[in-house]
This record gives sequence, structure tokens and C-alpha cells, in this order.
Amino acid sequence: MIQVVLPRNLQILAGVGRVVEVRVSGPVTQRTVLDALETDHPALLGTVRDAVSKQRRPMIRFFACEEDLSNEPLDAPLPDEVASGKEPLLIIGAIAGG
Repeated sequence: MIQVVLPRNLQILAGVGRVVEVRVSGPVTQRTVLDALETDHPALLGTVRDAVSKQRRPMIRFFACEEDLSNEPLDAPLPDEVASGKEPLLIIGAIAGG
């Protein structure tokens, strides 16, 4: 099982806690994890990434193993620690303003 940590606003929208577990068959990539997340929690469809292009929303960032994976290709493998369930994939809402 892959662990995904959601920001509070997405927890409320999906009606879940901070950590959500999803099952991914095949390679563990941003695309496959987000596909599983949106399948299990349809209320999140279109919130983390565009529903049509599947690209990350501008104010959303992905982190794992203390690395920013936001600009990695969608089909690049996630770190082994994430694939094995030892470390979560964090979805963070960017903070902007001045």
C-alpha cells in the first residue's frame, strides 16, 4: 500500500484523515498513485491535477523522501521507500502571498 499525506482542505473534501492508503498495481509513479487516489476518492478529481491534461495544479507540490518531486515526469518511478510503503508521498498546497 502506498501512503499519501493530504493537506487539510483535501482531507475535508474527500472526507478522510491526513494519511490515505492506495493500492497501485504496476509501476509506482505520480500518475499511478494519483489515478488510484482519484479512483478511491472521486471528490478529489480535478483538485490535485487537471482532470483533462493530468498535469499538476500550479499551487500543488509533491514531496517524498525530503525531495521536491513536483517537476518530475508523471511517469518517473517514485522512490523505492514510497513504493514499499515506508515513506509517504506528500501533497502540499503551496503558500503564496506577500
